[in-house]
Amino acid sequence: MKKSRGRTGRKRRRKQLQSFMDGVNCSHELEYIQLKKWLKERGFEDSNLRPAEFWGTGRGLMTAKALQAGDLIISLPEKCLLTTATVLSSCLGEYIMKWKPPVSPLIALCTFLIAEKHAGEKSLWKPYLDVLPKTFTCPVYLEHDVVSLLPEPLRKKAQEQKTTVHELYMSSKAFFSSLQPLFAENTETIFNYSALEWAWCTINTRTIYMKCSRRECFSLEPDVYALAPYLDLLNHSPNVQVKAAFNEQTRSYEIRTNSQCKKYKEVFICYGPHDNQRLLLEYGFVAMNNPHSSVYVSSDTLLKYLPPLDKQRNAKISILKDHSFLENLTFGWDGPSWRLLTALKLLCLGADEFTFWRRTLLGGVISARNEQQTLNITEKICHFLIEETQHVLLQISQLKRNKENLKKHLALVEALRSEDLKILQKSAEILCNLKVATT
Repeated sequence: MKKSRGRTGRKRRRKQLQSFMDGVNCSHELEYIQLKKWLKERGFEDSNLRPAEFWGTGRGLMTAKALQAGDLIISLPEKCLLTTATVLSSCLGEYIMKWKPPVSPLIALCTFLIAEKHAGEKSLWKPYLDVLPKTFTCPVYLEHDVVSLLPEPLRKKAQEQKTTVHELYMSSKAFFSSLQPLFAENTETIFNYSALEWAWCTINTRTIYMKCSRRECFSLEPDVYALAPYLDLLNHSPNVQVKAAFNEQTRSYEIRTNSQCKKYKEVFICYGPHDNQRLLLEYGFVAMNNPHSSVYVSSDTLLKYLPPLDKQRNAKISILKDHSFLENLTFGWDGPSWRLLTALKLLCLGADEFTFWRRTLLGGVISARNEQQTLNITEKICHFLIEETQHVLLQISQLKRNKENLKKHLALVEALRSEDLKILQKSAEILCNLKVATT
């Protein structure tokens, strides 16, 4: 009898652990109850999706029934979508229409989000605003100490992102001031930098692509952003395929799955075939075992291992530059990319082989010596990047102990760098086998 109870207890614990790994249903939480009620008033039919907290991905949506390929995951009516049309029909509309030079669709949406958040209880969009993240993990939110640990060229892109948001803020200050008649408080305190940073990240990480017709009151930037409440709780997986588009007949934004999904499991969509650097830059997360991930080789690293006395060195660099062979040079799960090997083959051409540079760029084999030297240098670059990545991972683990406030952001860079290390180690293995095969 006792034995049986122990077994039952173990079974129950196992079941509880499994359900935690699958996801903890959050439908009963007040913010989700209010969001569903608000969506229902706008014509959203309750689907089989339930908000849940997942061990690996955080907040997401689980399915209450098994999904088959071709099934409709979600259909969100036009009335639920937040677009520039929503902004123009609000009290901000008349200010946007008369402002010159015209604001961009992006700034219009940012302004609306900030104004609605400030309105608090009075906002018609409060149930949606309540479930939006309060903070983000995109590079624009990262401290300088964390950004400096990112690999090149992501570090450069992170700095560019910070500059973009800062310039957007500076160029919009006059427009924000023009909205003063709508507010009792000073617009400078409402539309401050951190408010714009939050609104920009909300749009950058959560919008769906939906082309709107061109309006004269907006600048020439494409009007393609739409915020989709509830639908934007769906997380990304590089291993699923979906069809997503606005259905003109039903006037709804629909997502259909091309994959199966078991009952009570997390439903994923795919944001695109992005590598982890792009995912971190645009969305503030990384996907483990991402088949699209790559480690980029900067042109400085590429040239570091070449003989400095090569008389044709400058001519070779010019050729690579002219044919765009100094960027997007990578190591992936299947080893060094064709572009990386081709660039190195050209740089390794002997003085007597230089006239064959065109054939090299087309993938031709020039000589056994050239092939061998290319593999040797590729291997050296790979080992250099392995050591550099290991050094950064050591720095991160030390910082995590000393800087409690940066722990979350450091863990993100650590995940990215750990994935890079796996890719580089796999590439080193492949290169070792290639060298054996060619000797």
